[in-house]
Amino acid sequence: MTSLMVSMMAFVAGVKDRLASEKGATAVEYGLMVALIAVAIIGTVTALGGGLNQLFTNIRNSFPPVAG
Repeated sequence: MTSLMVSMMAFVAGVKDRLASEKGATAVEYGLMVALIAVAIIGTVTALGGGLNQLFTNIRNSFPPVAG
């Protein structure tokens, strides 16, 4: 999940750099696009987070314990 946040931050930073050279309506369009992408990412992570955690827990529990 940390990798996702780093990738998202890098994407947003790249868009911010591009917005610095854009003007008017184009800058607003890019801002809306970034906001919609962020909402989609947050929604997906929220929706799938618990299910993925349960899936990996089930996989881990399906293996026999390792003798230490």
